Amino acid sequence: MSPHNNASSHLEIIQVEDGAMNRLAAQNPDIIGMIERAKEATRKEHEMTLMESLRLYPKAIIFSILLSCCIIMEGYDLNLMQGFFAFPPFQKKYGVKGLDGTYQITAAWQSGLTNGAAVGEILGLFINGIASERFGYRKTVLGSLFAVTCFVFILFFAENVQTLEAGEILCGIPWGVFQTLTTVYASEVCPVALRAYLTTFVNLCWVIGTLLGQGVLRGFLDRGDQWAYRIPFAVQWFWPVPIALGVIFAPESPWWLVRKGRNEDAKKALLRLTSRNHPTFNADETIAMMIYTNELEKESAVGTSYLDCFKGVDLRRTEIACTTWAIQNLSGSAFMGFSTYFFEQAGLATTNAFDMAMAQYSLGAIGTIGSWFMMMRFGRRTLYLAGLSTQFTILMITGFLALAPQTNKGASWAIGGMLLAYTFVYDLTVGPVCYSLVPEIPANRLRTKTVVLARNTYNLIGLVNNVIIPRMLNPTAWNWKAKSGFFWAGLCFICAVWTYFRLPEPKGRTYGELDILFENKVSARKFKTAVVDSFQRSSTPLEEGMDEKEGTTATHLESRSEN
Repeated sequence: MSPHNNASSHLEIIQVEDGAMNRLAAQNPDIIGMIERAKEATRKEHEMTLMESLRLYPKAIIFSILLSCCIIMEGYDLNLMQGFFAFPPFQKKYGVKGLDGTYQITAAWQSGLTNGAAVGEILGLFINGIASERFGYRKTVLGSLFAVTCFVFILFFAENVQTLEAGEILCGIPWGVFQTLTTVYASEVCPVALRAYLTTFVNLCWVIGTLLGQGVLRGFLDRGDQWAYRIPFAVQWFWPVPIALGVIFAPESPWWLVRKGRNEDAKKALLRLTSRNHPTFNADETIAMMIYTNELEKESAVGTSYLDCFKGVDLRRTEIACTTWAIQNLSGSAFMGFSTYFFEQAGLATTNAFDMAMAQYSLGAIGTIGSWFMMMRFGRRTLYLAGLSTQFTILMITGFLALAPQTNKGASWAIGGMLLAYTFVYDLTVGPVCYSLVPEIPANRLRTKTVVLARNTYNLIGLVNNVIIPRMLNPTAWNWKAKSGFFWAGLCFICAVWTYFRLPEPKGRTYGELDILFENKVSARKFKTAVVDSFQRSSTPLEEGMDEKEGTTATHLESRSEN
């Protein structure tokens, strides 16, 4: 039995006639039967353990992992480009010669190249919000894989920094599609028990991409010709073909098919995602659950346009999704993308800087895997808040270490160690947990577009970061170096305060239960303890009781939909 259904014995459930339910019943005479099937599917999903979900949804896991691998390409190239800023052959080809005889990519072009990809991603994200809802997730991914294969040619053959900029912008368009579509697909093809694992796997793919990019650059560090930077670009041609072959055989999201009224196709897709002959699984019940959620959201005036994301209850959900993803860029994580250059400017030799960066991303991968166990134990909200608090402490220490004389090699290595610690904490908490939170928060009918808005908020802040961070680190600009830790610590503290008051806990909730909690304006701090019955109708928006013995807030809420 789900802990969310253990209402206090003295709590009275009030049932009254509901206008939206009446309209739905008039349109669909089978509404009572559908509700019963949906209710049974909800009960089974709450009672489903992790091992049971692994046995029931093995094909969903495989296809979700396959689509998530698209993010490896984005992580690889973004880290590759930022690593190139500390890569001597690349600096000599595309940089300018300084007074000391060394070559540097100017701070302006560092910002331009990293922002070029971000600009393309913003465009790609908005395209994805329209294309994926119109053509489906599979066709959108296949088109994006074809596009990125073509655009890599521009990076490979670029003879000047301006051509590189054009290539980064164009490659950013399909990367923008991958950023959100992979997360949304993962959240829609799996049950509640698997949702956190498959969505946060997207972050692991990003970390794998960055680690590969760093490793490839480290392997070519001793080579001084043009192939030292052309071959790393060519490696990107390895990914699209095998991923595309897998996507061709992947089923469409059943939720997307239900939203299109293709209920029979949704059932076929669901059967392709699940094991056959499972003793308790009933595809008709699960599809009824999806139809019920979608129909009640329509009756509650939940639209499907970008404008609908800013109306009524969905405005709060959009705010939470956007700010949650923005916190990734506001809490100091942008340092990690420039880590190799950061290590160099902190006083480490180029070889040591690349070695430290590889250790950093290896810790990131370990941290992401560790987050799966932490979320299972503590939930999303607690882990997010703990991560931000720890990151604040590490950033403050980094800033104080930077006050030591620049000739102090011990301080330089200590600063490097702090960035490694920061990376581990970030990828144990804020980094992966964000990928679980953002697709869980929106309404079903607005999920793709809300996630697009959230990721674009992240990208817009990334544009600012890509302008100011090179200037913070570059000796020809502000030259703050590791003292930048003080600046990011301040922003991290503000993010932690917002998280405490505004970020709810969606762990263990079906999408329908989250609809109810938001519809009734439940405080973010009460999401974890609120008791929700998705099938009881109440004329009272919110009735609460406190069981002093159990210390649990018992809440009965009016149902708006069910997952």
